[in-house]
Amino acid sequence: MLITQYNNIRMQSEQLCISLEKEDYGLQAMADTSPVKWHLAHTTWFFETFILKVFEASYECFDKSFEYLFNSYYNAIGKQFPRDKRHLISRPTVDTIYAYRAYVDKVMRQLIQQLEGRKANDELLKLIYLGLNHEQQHQELIVTDLKYNLAINPINPCYQTIDAIPIVEAPSNEWYEFDEQLVEIGVNESISDSNAFCFDNETPRHKALISKFQLSRSLVTNAEFIAFIDADGYQTASHWLSDAWTYICNEKLSAPLYWQKIDGCWFHFSLYGLLPVDPNAPLCHISFYEANAFANWRKCRLPTEFEWEFACQMHNDSKTLLADAKTLFHPIDNDAFIGSVWQWTQSSYQPYPGFEISQGAVGEYNGKFMCNQMVLKGGSCATPTEHSRISYRNFFYPHQRWQFSGLRLAR
Repeated sequence: MLITQYNNIRMQSEQLCISLEKEDYGLQAMADTSPVKWHLAHTTWFFETFILKVFEASYECFDKSFEYLFNSYYNAIGKQFPRDKRHLISRPTVDTIYAYRAYVDKVMRQLIQQLEGRKANDELLKLIYLGLNHEQQHQELIVTDLKYNLAINPINPCYQTIDAIPIVEAPSNEWYEFDEQLVEIGVNESISDSNAFCFDNETPRHKALISKFQLSRSLVTNAEFIAFIDADGYQTASHWLSDAWTYICNEKLSAPLYWQKIDGCWFHFSLYGLLPVDPNAPLCHISFYEANAFANWRKCRLPTEFEWEFACQMHNDSKTLLADAKTLFHPIDNDAFIGSVWQWTQSSYQPYPGFEISQGAVGEYNGKFMCNQMVLKGGSCATPTEHSRISYRNFFYPHQRWQFSGLRLAR
């Protein structure tokens, strides 16, 4: 039932915050991240702005100033508070934000209950499902942003405690082989059925010509990337794209994000504090620049998003949606297409043939970002399990690496 789904997803956001102190809610260490408090408010603002204000004539806003404070990038709605200054919003308080969530939830539940058992407005249903999936995106961002924000603290604070990190088995080092063929990619449309939801950038379903290729069964591991580091990979210009080489030189990068060497051994900051780097675990927190350079060093390449999606269609199995990977926030399955780390592809983030931007402010959700970014596939250990799917298209700028991002080689 929709009401159950709504309650569960809204509750999941708040459960992610159970271990936090009030001081943790306002952290923002760079402009790409947002404070936890802002995520909790913005996802609530989405339901209020696009649903309650439109479909509930008697609805009264909790606080009209929130329209400005918690608008992310919707120019059709109005101006937005500067993204890089969200950590300065000390008021409203955390308690007020939770009161805001409860206020909106009460009206949303009443609206959803009115829809149950009778023919519902298709536009309204689509917006509710969009709002729920939007909240799941921000659940992942709560985790990734908080990890980055906590990592700035030199005492290596823990978000969660854990008795033991699972031991990762060595990967198979096998390759899937595919012949040249015409394949179908994407989905037909975003529909109301929650089990078939997709974002508009996954549409329309279309044909793509796939040349003969091979795709590694396993994700690249930490041990493989350490070999790249030891071979002076970060110091060898020939491995890198021009923009990438300029960027890593300017930023003085020499290892994945969160890695540091202590007494000759690699450690990484995790949501459980500082831990040794597991050589068999999937490589995580690298940029497209680093992924592409590593692939060049291995005399391979990154797959296209179309090759990746087709291969996943052919070899998807029960291992690809691991509950453990979703609850531990630790990449543990090296052979999974979905569930350990987001996987960089060589595909730029562009519209599919026939793509149409939705009308109104909701049309700003994906379409206006289709420039200068790269597609990632597969979901990560921070992605809610029911939010993962083969057709999902994530996208980030090529230098960004605070997401749980890794790679799978193609040739």
